[in-house]
Amino acid sequence: MIQGSNMAEAHPVGFRWVVKARERGARVIHIDPHFSRTSQLADTYVPIRAGSDIAFLGGLIRHVIDTGSYFRDYVLHYTNASTIVGERFQDTEDLEGLFSGFDPETGMYDRDTWSYEGGEIASAAGEREHSTQAFSERTGAGMLTGDIQRDETLEHPRCVFQILRRHFSRYTPEMVERICGVPREDFETVADALVSNSGRERTSAFCYAVGWTQHSSGVQMIRAASILQLLLGNIGRPGGGIMALRGHASIQGSTDVPTLYELLPGYLNMPRAREEHLTLREYIDNDGADRGWWSFFDTYIISLLKAWFGDAATGENDYGFGRLPKITGNHSHFATMMRALDGGLEGLLVMGQNPAVGSQHAGLQRRALAQLKWLVVRDMTEIETATFWRDSPEVQSGELRPEDIQTEVFLMPAAAHVEKEGSFTNTQRLVQFRDKALDPPDDARSELWFMHHLYKRVIARYHGSTRERDWPIVKLKWDYPEEGSTAEPDAQAVLREMNGYDVASGRPLGSFTDLRSDGSTACGVWIYCGVYEDGVNQARRRDPGDITGSGGTVSPEWAWAWPANRRILYNRASADPDGKPWSERKKYVWWDSQRARWTGYDVPDFPEDKRPDYRPPSDARAMDAIGGSDPFIMMADGRAWLFSPSGLLDGPLPAHYEPIESPVGRPRPRPLRRHRPAAP
Repeated sequence: MIQGSNMAEAHPVGFRWVVKARERGARVIHIDPHFSRTSQLADTYVPIRAGSDIAFLGGLIRHVIDTGSYFRDYVLHYTNASTIVGERFQDTEDLEGLFSGFDPETGMYDRDTWSYEGGEIASAAGEREHSTQAFSERTGAGMLTGDIQRDETLEHPRCVFQILRRHFSRYTPEMVERICGVPREDFETVADALVSNSGRERTSAFCYAVGWTQHSSGVQMIRAASILQLLLGNIGRPGGGIMALRGHASIQGSTDVPTLYELLPGYLNMPRAREEHLTLREYIDNDGADRGWWSFFDTYIISLLKAWFGDAATGENDYGFGRLPKITGNHSHFATMMRALDGGLEGLLVMGQNPAVGSQHAGLQRRALAQLKWLVVRDMTEIETATFWRDSPEVQSGELRPEDIQTEVFLMPAAAHVEKEGSFTNTQRLVQFRDKALDPPDDARSELWFMHHLYKRVIARYHGSTRERDWPIVKLKWDYPEEGSTAEPDAQAVLREMNGYDVASGRPLGSFTDLRSDGSTACGVWIYCGVYEDGVNQARRRDPGDITGSGGTVSPEWAWAWPANRRILYNRASADPDGKPWSERKKYVWWDSQRARWTGYDVPDFPEDKRPDYRPPSDARAMDAIGGSDPFIMMADGRAWLFSPSGLLDGPLPAHYEPIESPVGRPRPRPLRRHRPAAP
């Protein structure tokens, strides 16, 4: 299933494998508002009205539940379907388009009413802004206290499964046809194909791209697909899952490192100025978790601080945590450009994007650029963002005049991908290291060169400063070796730091399980720990193995995938609760009773010696709180969430609302609320 993506043209290398799968009998379905080359090469093309994806996916969810096509054993044991939700929860059907807890004055939800029956709310304190919920909220660690109630029959009216049934009951084939413009016979063709190719013996995969993510409801679109895949048992199993197709090479890597304003490397939360992050311990207690894998949060943040500040980071000064910048609100791209439009931004560095034509509301982007004092653009060509001041549509129409635009533009020539070395992290978390084929022309330089030498100049400017606020710059550990006549920094040295090392010996670490919270380890990106195991660049590996085998080969010697060279996340779910494969055909990871450990074709995403029959005591913490049949170890209860009691701003379940620019009078499902009430 490809939805929200023109994969054939936007991701041709990845689509090559879709074509190969089709040649072997796989069925390809493309759902998209416009007919493209992906549509042409698909077995089935279904046109859909833009912005109506949740209604379509909701119809599929309804079909799976009403026809009894869900994978019951998987759903019962591996999701929160049996968990009972508290009496205070009310669905959109009850409140004319709103979930319970909505505050019309703030436009936000109070999520307390979404909590589980018997659960005590103990999630992170403080007001959450935008997408900066603490990990204890995202994973449910803060609310999994008390006596959580479950109904293993899935019949209790307030169990998640029955709430799911009622919530999606509105998305009938007739409603899907009215909202999405998809004829009933086409919808049923897709539903039947998806159901017939899911279960013990078969799996189906979803692929999406910016056709979903650039919607304001993109998170809930992806959530709807996740719910559907969980009901069908298609998560954590070979041939299943949901693949986020990135815009171009290493978008995944830039997210990991990260370029997102609210995160530190490895998906750790940025500290927030308006909350209680006054000390490192308060930050860890607030954003960490006491159940599941995020209970090791302290080892990740302290190792990161040691990588950044080296010997200057000590236990006595909280490893420099108090000197980190704090976010004060929504600093995402669109919000930042809105501030620029109002004159609240002096300058901007543009690298790897072209907002003058490639971002939402391009006209607003260009008008915002005209309000800057300076603009740095790094690219291989003179892109529209660099020339907006002279040839933008606003200039051509007379709305803007070049002589009135005070923005000083610096165009810096960038090296092409074959003119620099470094790693790429692609859609499936695969880190591949690529060597330079030839030198860049003239003054063109790599991004690594640019940022390295820019920061060396910044450090030189602050040399000798004793001001407290300058501490992070003065003390930053920035000692990457340089090579050649252009003093190109060594990309492998950067990768080694991202991998992590033992502080005393300098020995590269082999796994994130080696990280410690006592300052004895340093690691730039904890999820990349292992990419330089034994001092060898694992991302250079190019042995595909036997790719003509009977289905078990995942090419573990081809490059390296985070985390731990694991190719499928949550792969414990590829076996049943007893640790046996769901089927021989889909055998992937299983419990070896003779060796008393998990084994398989991939690195097990589970404690290798935890028995399937392990049941945690009520007072268990960290990974001891995760049972032997609970595969989703990043969640505090070890289960995937069909219903999200915390962590999302706009509802515990996806619901279709019309896009704000939708023509008046378009049909929409009951309840009659037109637009999303808690849009970010």
